[in-house]
Amino acid sequence: MASFAFSAEEELAKPRVPADRLKEAQSLKSPFKPTPENISKGKALFEGKGTCFTCHGKEGTGEGLAAAGLDPPPRNFTSAAFHAMRTDGELFWVIKHGSPGTAMMPMVGSVITDEEAWLVLLYERSLGRKK
Repeated sequence: MASFAFSAEEELAKPRVPADRLKEAQSLKSPFKPTPENISKGKALFEGKGTCFTCHGKEGTGEGLAAAGLDPPPRNFTSAAFHAMRTDGELFWVIKHGSPGTAMMPMVGSVITDEEAWLVLLYERSLGRKK
């Protein structure tokens, strides 16, 4: 059990943005405020057009129907620890460009717009604040 906890914690800490792009990604700032309206728009995109729920699950726990067998597993957006380790820019970068070495594919341009990606991010962040 202890090795699983270490493994999960280690995976949580691993950045998904390539090292040579990390500073650029960290500097990105959301054009949207986390208002209830914007979070609701993000939720609708997460559960619909963005298809995020397929891997991350409807609750954002990383346990969607397509998550089985993915290595590494999809991120758990309900983890406050995960959110504390990542800037908005890093999360946006992954939504936009995908994540090398994972099943996360680029979503911006093929599925959603930049603006929609920022709204999805607001919803993902809200999941980490729920008690």
